[in-house]
Amino acid sequence: MPALFSPIRFGSLELANRIVIPPMCMYSAEEGCATSWHLMHYGQLAQSGAGLLILEATAVEARGRISAHDLGLWNDAQVQALRPVLAHIRRHSPMPVCMQLAHAGRKASSRRPWEGGGALPADHPEAWPTISASAQGFLPTDPQPSSATLADIAQITQAFVDAALRAHSLGLDALELHAAHGYLLHQFLSPLSNLRDDAYGGSLDNRMRLTLEVFDAIQAALPAGFPLGVRISATDWVDGGWDLAQSQVLAQALAHRGCAFLHVSSAALHPAQQIPIGPGYQVPLAAGLRDSLHGAMPVIAVGLITDAQQAQAILDAGQADAIGVARAMLYNPRWPWEAARQLGAQVAAAPQYLRCEPHGAKGLLQSAATA
Repeated sequence: MPALFSPIRFGSLELANRIVIPPMCMYSAEEGCATSWHLMHYGQLAQSGAGLLILEATAVEARGRISAHDLGLWNDAQVQALRPVLAHIRRHSPMPVCMQLAHAGRKASSRRPWEGGGALPADHPEAWPTISASAQGFLPTDPQPSSATLADIAQITQAFVDAALRAHSLGLDALELHAAHGYLLHQFLSPLSNLRDDAYGGSLDNRMRLTLEVFDAIQAALPAGFPLGVRISATDWVDGGWDLAQSQVLAQALAHRGCAFLHVSSAALHPAQQIPIGPGYQVPLAAGLRDSLHGAMPVIAVGLITDAQQAQAILDAGQADAIGVARAMLYNPRWPWEAARQLGAQVAAAPQYLRCEPHGAKGLLQSAATA
């Protein structure tokens, strides 16, 4: 069996294969509530045959939304709006579903990508005040965030816990803590955005404190053994910023706490970033973290991994334990089917689709048992 289609465990959660659909923001919620878009979109992805579906970055408080159109989980109305989406998935797919819990920090109050992206002016009718590790915007021209007080930090930590409990009540199979892409937890991690001189700033231990405290608080609130993973940006791609060596220290601290998986991305904290974009450009970061963990937890690689042979080669080389396929999956929601065909593997599919196997690929699709 090709490694890409072999099973893997993320803590107590077993995946049928090693293809992960990473969280990708849809910017299509209403007051944080899922809409018919989410029903269609996630229903489609749940028929892809991937091993795990991770729902988009879901804000733990209104202030922590990237845009006014982000999915949220800070109130019970949002729970009720998401419930039929998950029920729809469960009825027609056995795929495990994870949710990414997030807080945008200083990168909140932004336009949607197709509206130009970037921070809204402070006087825009949809804008709201933001918060960060320090009173420094992503761009010098952005509205300045407030520097989080200790009371703010306690409130935000509790917001993560409350959202995690709401997510658990929905029957999700796992959660992912978002500490990447220049959002709030990453803002505390990086010395480029964290200029504090208290217990949450300065040394590496202090800058990691909030991420680890939030992880610990969520883990303590959930049933023992519930899978909780973390997504990080392994480097800022800026000299003097967050880097692989610091990421390795954080990864080891998370592994010691029983983190179920580490999802390795990079960048998006600082406008001076110099990213060597190319096929699999973030894979060496995943490999460096995997090497330092010595099997303590599985590592997901992501970043311009677009074809089956490339994904299989990464696993064969021991650079990662699972593969995140993001934009390529949006373009082709049957990416795992084609990967299985190319690699000579089998993949689960709803029985309604079994008749569509390509000529010469009999047995490619196996009927998926549903709940």
